[in-house]
Amino acid sequence: MHKVINKSEKAKNAEESFKKKMNRQAILSFGVCVHCGMCTESCHYYLATKDPKMAPAYKADRVRKLYKKYFDWTGRLLPKWVGGDEFNTDDDLTELMDIVYGSCTMCRRCSFNCPMGVDKALLMRTGRAILTEQGIAPQGIIDVSEDQWKIGNQMGISTDDFLETIEWLNDELKTELDDPSAEIPIDKPNCNIIYAVNPREIKYAPMSLLAIAKIFHVANESWTMASKGWDNTNFGLFSGDNKLGAYMGNLVYDSVERLNGNMLVTSECGHGYRATAWESPNWAARDLNFRIYNVLEIITDYVKSGRIKLDKSLNQFKVTYHDPCNLGRSGGITEEPRYLINRSVSDYREMYPNRADNFCCTGGGGAMSMGEYSKRRLETAIVKADQLRATGADIVATACHNCVDGLTDLIKFYKLKMKVSLVGELVADALVYQKMYKVPEIKPEEITQYKVLVIDDEPDVIMYLTALLEDNGYKTISAATNEEALTQLDKEHPDLITLDLIMPGKSGLTFYHTLRTNAQYKGIPVVIVSGVNPENPGQYDSRSFIYQHSLPRPEGYIEKPVNKELLLMTIEKILELKNK
Repeated sequence: MHKVINKSEKAKNAEESFKKKMNRQAILSFGVCVHCGMCTESCHYYLATKDPKMAPAYKADRVRKLYKKYFDWTGRLLPKWVGGDEFNTDDDLTELMDIVYGSCTMCRRCSFNCPMGVDKALLMRTGRAILTEQGIAPQGIIDVSEDQWKIGNQMGISTDDFLETIEWLNDELKTELDDPSAEIPIDKPNCNIIYAVNPREIKYAPMSLLAIAKIFHVANESWTMASKGWDNTNFGLFSGDNKLGAYMGNLVYDSVERLNGNMLVTSECGHGYRATAWESPNWAARDLNFRIYNVLEIITDYVKSGRIKLDKSLNQFKVTYHDPCNLGRSGGITEEPRYLINRSVSDYREMYPNRADNFCCTGGGGAMSMGEYSKRRLETAIVKADQLRATGADIVATACHNCVDGLTDLIKFYKLKMKVSLVGELVADALVYQKMYKVPEIKPEEITQYKVLVIDDEPDVIMYLTALLEDNGYKTISAATNEEALTQLDKEHPDLITLDLIMPGKSGLTFYHTLRTNAQYKGIPVVIVSGVNPENPGQYDSRSFIYQHSLPRPEGYIEKPVNKELLLMTIEKILELKNK
């Protein structure tokens, strides 16, 4: 007598969703795996843990069991014999989420090393898709997807905030180049290039957009950005939501056609390039009448044609390069970044393995927004850390903001003595150009002296930040605890706060919650100056904190060790825009 199992509604719906997703490509990947084990050593999760359950074939089988149950002819007759099974409870779906989201970055290194050509990332994405449709996904993925649906970009940046930031960046660009004609054009029709970026370049990483704008200007490029449809990132790729993938792709494509651009160029964002150039046209079922390039392809052409000149002596560093999975393995762009780095720095050293066989930064597949799995992510990053350490480099360059985040976290966690840079930033620093004019000096009496509250439990950090800020015209006050910070708030009424999240006792997260829920204080802008807690990775995951936004996101986010130029630029931008 068979035991009757009452399936949960979500389990039923997940199985029905799976059945509808079985097309020729999916059936090939689900059906031809011979369990040879060739993929096992390719996965950094397995290499770091030696846990058989982290082997790609095992993980894929957690999704493949539905295929074996419903589509394999032997599975329909003898499902247990071939590993066929079904979902019965919501707990089954939660367990699957831990596998397809928490144990795989969909880097496709296992697919690259599979003799049968099984695309295990497709299997993982199918698993993610059927879960996402049931509302089951890491909270960061849900929140960011919602922002893309509602606002059109993953950081929830309003059009007004976007335009104000560009206006501020234009002032910085003019100063940087000493050229009053330098600008980041917005909605300029009939340009050669429509440039789309990762929203982190607007919210938290303006130096990367500034670097590319500088290169475009020196190359005398005809280019513009759009005021709508400027986000090249696409969380539909990560969540398995093809409708979101099509929606985000169409926003960008519409901007190119509206402005009559000759080509679409994506910024240094691995998954943004892959989704925009290769996946979204299929999701949107749209034929495009323009070409799509990654910005490194364009800059390479500038150098080869002589439109820009580089002087590698301006970057006296030992530099290695990390191939982003989606740009290199899935996008075929491996030589352009190496060409540019070799002409921009004095000492380039290769990382092994590299190119299509490179290991993931551990931040791919949306992992940087998944606080639930940050501890596992950092512990399995030992594979990447060993790769980096072996190069002896001062800087690891990459061409992806997710990789910048993932690499920065693991460098701090494993105490490596190196920094992370985007390729475009190195190129901009090596540019040879003639300055056009001198920016007038601002007299000291014309400078508004803003007051900054520095909150950190480390005396050395407080000393460094207060000295840096005071040397650049700010008044400072400091606090080492939550209680002291609240006292200073009432007493000093600061214009801006820098906040460390990792503090003894009540964390900086507690203080941030207090600040944002208090009518008197919630308008004070906050710049997070923090990083990974090496003693307890994931305890205060500051990166997922900026994605999971039950509270408003902080106005700025700076990694430790602090990049002083970025910190000063971020604070200047926030205060200027706030007090316009």
